[in-house]
Amino acid sequence: MKKYYFDTILKDISFEDAIDLVTEGLEKEGFGIITEIDVKATFKKKIDVDFRPYMILGACNPEFAHNALTKEDKVGVFLPCNVIVQQLDNKDIEVAAVDPFASMMAVENDDLGCMALKVENSLKRLIRQLQPMSKK
Repeated sequence: MKKYYFDTILKDISFEDAIDLVTEGLEKEGFGIITEIDVKATFKKKIDVDFRPYMILGACNPEFAHNALTKEDKVGVFLPCNVIVQQLDNKDIEVAAVDPFASMMAVENDDLGCMALKVENSLKRLIRQLQPMSKK
């Protein structure tokens, strides 16, 4: 099965510092965070369940988003690009980003392939930049 995400493991970093690091890395790639979903807090509030620290960051590169939406008006169902930061049981931090090319395979529009590849390259660069901190 093809993976639908890119990921890395960060060691010796706090959950909060990892979120800051990921946010900075996304900004360097031209993405801004337009949504933040604190899964742990949401589960506690809505269903009174304790869950590990888990944040979903909705990242958007306005140029990429605009180009994609002008090529396919329903592609917004795949936006923004989600990046997760979660604390594992051993206290390591996993960062995973969606593979936009895998998402776009569901859309029958060849013009989106090139755009998805550009976004994919940006998100892969982000993960690679984080990897020196990883002892994966």
